[in-house]
Amino acid sequence: MVGADTDKHTDPEGLQHELDHINNLPQLSAAVSNVDKIIELLTAARERVAGALDPHTASLTMTKLQNPVKVAFETVNVNLKDASQTNKATGKALDKFFPYKPLPADHDAMADHHPLINRAIAMHLLREGQFSVASTFIDEAQSASPYNIEGTPSEGQDEPMDEDEDDAEVEAEADAEASPPVTASSNSDSHDLSSFQSQELQAKFSEMYRVLQELKLRNLVPAIAWARANSAELEARGSNLEFELSKLQYVWLFKGPAVNGLPDDQHNGRAGAMAYARDNFGRFQSRHLPEIQQLASAVVFAPNITGSPYRSVFSTDGAFSEVASSFTREFCSLLGLSAESPLYIAATAGALALPWLIKYTTATKAKGTEWTTANELAFATPLPERMMYHSIFVCPVAKEQTTEDNPPMMIPCGHVLARETVTKLCKGNRFKCPYCPSEGQLKDARLIIL
Repeated sequence: MVGADTDKHTDPEGLQHELDHINNLPQLSAAVSNVDKIIELLTAARERVAGALDPHTASLTMTKLQNPVKVAFETVNVNLKDASQTNKATGKALDKFFPYKPLPADHDAMADHHPLINRAIAMHLLREGQFSVASTFIDEAQSASPYNIEGTPSEGQDEPMDEDEDDAEVEAEADAEASPPVTASSNSDSHDLSSFQSQELQAKFSEMYRVLQELKLRNLVPAIAWARANSAELEARGSNLEFELSKLQYVWLFKGPAVNGLPDDQHNGRAGAMAYARDNFGRFQSRHLPEIQQLASAVVFAPNITGSPYRSVFSTDGAFSEVASSFTREFCSLLGLSAESPLYIAATAGALALPWLIKYTTATKAKGTEWTTANELAFATPLPERMMYHSIFVCPVAKEQTTEDNPPMMIPCGHVLARETVTKLCKGNRFKCPYCPSEGQLKDARLIIL
């Protein structure tokens, strides 16, 4: 049995077993309630002793208090015992499955990039809605580091400011950052960590979480309102988010109160769905007419929609999670941010690539060879497709690699050229794509980030 138990904790199945046990632990609300009960008992006893005139009241009160407090503590211990044992078992399983091994690298590649790490952590906290934690982290990171976000010595480090002056300066910087609109240039390219304390930036993420919470409750109205308010920007990006949300709202209303739980009135059911379509689908006809016609034709099969050719169109399995992901992606894109946290992506990709890096470095040291490749890995690292990025783009016309001063630009037809190439192709304000008959104007070329 000992051997079997050891195997359970050292193989992946054993690790998964411990994780499942953690996920199945009951909520500790009962333990919190018992602790509150103990506090109430002690508070009441203190008040009785403090207000008593008889000197024997204190001893009598303490005697009566012993048993209730003892029982309450025993109940708390029982509530916490399973959680404590599970945490210890999980810790032991992690230690056995992931034994500590010092990294074979001679230096820390990120040792000189503390400002970038701080920026990534601050943005991750904001994206997760942890605004108070992000504010505390930013304040402590700025006060603890002798360098600003650009890695240069901060001004005034030789003459430390008073705490009141420091707080006033941080508040002033935060207020200054709150005035301009939140765009890619005002956030992703900012070199000041205090810019993340912008009240407008926090308000934007608060709005995103509010809409996502409503989507979890199957309420599409706030998401549709946001998409409509930002329709111009979304259409410029070629996004179909507004129509997809409106389409799902039509399907959700079509299913009726028995499924969607909405009030049984003229705004719900088939009649409500048709009324919604008449009021909202007209603006999408130029781009989505076939899909609108398909939704309207499905009314004929309403009595047995699940057995009709439109079954997949009217299926809502996973539809709300899909539109929630699309909403998050588009929302972050309008802020100039990626749909997923860069810190999460970097940590996950690093964890997946680390074993290969350790193996390669150990092998090169054993053979007495050196890693001579500069600024890139000497081997391919297997990563999920969503973590694959092509950071280098070569203009197909100029045959030159793009740079920050000459970035890649996407022209209206969808082809991508370097900015200098697009400028040289222009005759006046118009240019012709070198790969297709399409023409466009210089103002229509959009900067892209690969």
